[in-house]
Amino acid sequence: MQQSDDSVWDRLATLPQYLIPQHALSVIMHKVTLSQIFWFKNLFIKFIVAKYKVDISEAAEPDIRVYPSFNAFFTRQLRLGLRPIADGEKVIVSPVDGAVSQIGKINNGQIIQAKGREYSVLELLGGDEQLARKFENGQFSTIYLSPRDYHRIHMPLTGQLNEMRYIPGKLFSVNPRTARTVPDLFARNERVVTSFETEQGPMVLVLVGAIFVGSMETVWAGQITPPYSKEMQHWHYNNEQSITLQKGDEMGRFNMGSTVVMLFPQQMAKFKADLEPSSAIKMGQAMS
Repeated sequence: MQQSDDSVWDRLATLPQYLIPQHALSVIMHKVTLSQIFWFKNLFIKFIVAKYKVDISEAAEPDIRVYPSFNAFFTRQLRLGLRPIADGEKVIVSPVDGAVSQIGKINNGQIIQAKGREYSVLELLGGDEQLARKFENGQFSTIYLSPRDYHRIHMPLTGQLNEMRYIPGKLFSVNPRTARTVPDLFARNERVVTSFETEQGPMVLVLVGAIFVGSMETVWAGQITPPYSKEMQHWHYNNEQSITLQKGDEMGRFNMGSTVVMLFPQQMAKFKADLEPSSAIKMGQAMS
């Protein structure tokens, strides 16, 4: 009975997200986070630090007054050496601080979203069949970043960028409750798909947008959103535009909390057995 009650409550709590103007509210939030009104941005930062128990001592700049805007604070740099990158060329490391939402094998092209819910790799990748085939019987990990977490995204392995795709979509929250409730959540939300080639094979990192995630960006292309688009966009990176990032290098950033989905092929080093849903993880921590 408890499970049924919880399920009903989850659906009721998520219902307003279907009704609100998700993109319009996210545009407003993005503008708010860029405000440089001194008293306002300081108050906003203090509120988030207190509400989510942000460990500001980890920041390279712990004085919140120095940040020109809330967004500058939210995408803050950490103190040098605070997140050591696990050694080993074949060792996959976590790209972010967060919590493992789901992790495991890709079975019949399906990824676990939450208990009792799955979605397809093909849909996640925007219908790219050739790319999806590379991850048949492979493995995936979904990591959720809460507002308290460090919001820069780093490379799990050294890789050469092949392509990037912006896929328009909804902006549902990506917290655990919504993951339990909204079908095909990560293949439904707006997202940026980045595809790399590593010494072990192909690797995909998907940056998933969410309500109030006012901006997603990569180090090579800058800000991807906003503006929001209704059309899919595709970038190819050939030899003349070759971009190689080392394991541990920054590759992108989120404004506000969101989710990263990683895809690896069957031959890639396997994830550690002790990594399971709800496991806390830090950027640079060994996952394989």
